Amino acid sequence: MAIVNTLALVVGTIAVLKGLSIAALELNHRQRRKQQLELTPGTWQLDSSDRHRYRLVGELEFRNRSSVLDIAVPEVAADVTLISKGSLDDIGWRVKVLSAPEGEPPRPDGYWLADIIGSQENLGFKVAIEIWGEDLSQLQTAWVKVRYTIHGIDGECPHTRHAIVPLREPEPKTLPWQSKPGAQVLPVKTHLLTHADDPVEVVKRYVTPHAQPGDIVTLGETPLAIMQDRIRHPETVRPGWLAKRLCHLFGQRANLATASSLQVLIDLVGPVRVGWAFVFGAIAKVLGKSGVFYQLAGEQARLIDDVSGTIPPYDRFILLGPDNPNAVVDRIYRETGIQAAIVDVNDLQAVKILAATSGISHPALETSLRSNPAGNADEQTPLVLVRPA
Repeated sequence: MAIVNTLALVVGTIAVLKGLSIAALELNHRQRRKQQLELTPGTWQLDSSDRHRYRLVGELEFRNRSSVLDIAVPEVAADVTLISKGSLDDIGWRVKVLSAPEGEPPRPDGYWLADIIGSQENLGFKVAIEIWGEDLSQLQTAWVKVRYTIHGIDGECPHTRHAIVPLREPEPKTLPWQSKPGAQVLPVKTHLLTHADDPVEVVKRYVTPHAQPGDIVTLGETPLAIMQDRIRHPETVRPGWLAKRLCHLFGQRANLATASSLQVLIDLVGPVRVGWAFVFGAIAKVLGKSGVFYQLAGEQARLIDDVSGTIPPYDRFILLGPDNPNAVVDRIYRETGIQAAIVDVNDLQAVKILAATSGISHPALETSLRSNPAGNADEQTPLVLVRPA
């Protein structure tokens, strides 16, 4: 078995060396054809005053970041997936894109008028979702998918922008304190966090009423990444030559074992860094040292979660690690007075502290979180308040 593994690593290393030039050409082509059109996830308002009918309206915006190119958007459409605790058999819904030339009312038929967005210009539009039924109390989330087409030098290129919108707030509920080695811990339940949430405001709303001086609030790295909109749906990822070949050389349960998740890493740090990290990692593994690839590829290599890694609907997405967690914990402490940490905890008793305010004992905090009081299922408790003994 050791000989087979060694041969596989050698073959993989040769493939990487041959493929780095191909991957570099792919990256250059992608950067060259990228037209720098950004679609925001939007700001959403829910009108649920009628218990039998909801109206959800999102205001989205195309932003042309190019300084030289005008970008044509000939088609925009939207659809929604509803997530509920109950059946959707007796619930109906429809989605309409409301577009119009500036200064004119939107078309009642929802037809998208093909438009050209000038360089450094923006184009706003609305997505309206109507939901009706005898009992809407079980609805939890609307997963909105806005599909649009860019018409340009590469022909027509389809794109998708995803937005997750909660439809209900959780009922007020205080979970019991738990006794852990050296501390009392309180898992804190929240609403389904999305790109529209701010980590400091979430701590103020859910944790501050229960906190006292000396407490520590921990926030999971995945919920923080979600609030920072660091999610990628696999259909928006285009695996290249390098990702398609290297992903087979990771373990089946590894976080980079699919071409899409590995391509997300390549998009973040570049094909050259990933390729050489694999080469030196393979050599080190043959010599009996593991984990070198992750050390050389960077922190994001460990933090990327492939699909099925968290609660619905985010279980359909690839989640990146959070951006600048040290700045987040410092801001939480500055604005709330509560010591804070960003953590990655699982049911295998593994605890990793990504960032923490000064004065926190890392070993003591790791001990109190080792049993994973936040849980790894659908508890929806991204915050844990830790009260050292």
